[in-house]
Amino acid sequence: MLAAAGRGERLGFERPKAFAPLRGRPLLAESLERLEASDWIDAIVVVAPDGWEEPVILLAEELGCGKVAASVAGGPSRAESVALGLGEVPEAAAAILVHDAARPLLPDDVIDRVLRPLGEGWDGAVPGLPVADTIKRVADAAVVETLPREELVAVQTPQAFMPSALRRAFAGDIAAASDCASLVEAAGGRVTVVDGDRRLLKVTGPEDLALVESWL
Repeated sequence: MLAAAGRGERLGFERPKAFAPLRGRPLLAESLERLEASDWIDAIVVVAPDGWEEPVILLAEELGCGKVAASVAGGPSRAESVALGLGEVPEAAAAILVHDAARPLLPDDVIDRVLRPLGEGWDGAVPGLPVADTIKRVADAAVVETLPREELVAVQTPQAFMPSALRRAFAGDIAAASDCASLVEAAGGRVTVVDGDRRLLKVTGPEDLALVESWL
């Protein structure tokens, strides 16, 4: 599943983030092509910005992305958007990969790394990077706690899950979810961390878009 329903106001464009220009093409095109080219991926469900479902299908056709099986409108939050996308995933799916279109430079080896643990008894797997900075928990501008850096990772997407575990997690309260893995964890699922990739930068502002473009 490709989550692409973000509005992206901080980019400063009069269009959703998925359609921000990256090297003269919509940002979404990069993720679509990389998922299409992966031998690990059988079908793609795109969760599109509301009203942009048809442009997503047209883009997929233009790129020759025949694995795109559905394009559905997202909801007001990322978790609600993923929940809507889940409704389009066949019950017979062997695994569900959830990726953010805002992280366009998706290496195929990361897809490999997050999917393999599902065959080893894990309910989910996420890519993560070590945290370089010291992290402090703060309340009302006062430091409450300094967290042990060696126990922390910055988590990215794609995140991979056993379908039963992900569906069970999304059957509960999803309002406060920061990512899919947090819901699976809260529902009692076992999630492991694999090596992430620094190229999986999340595009949030214009400077991120420029950096990702420089890596292409």
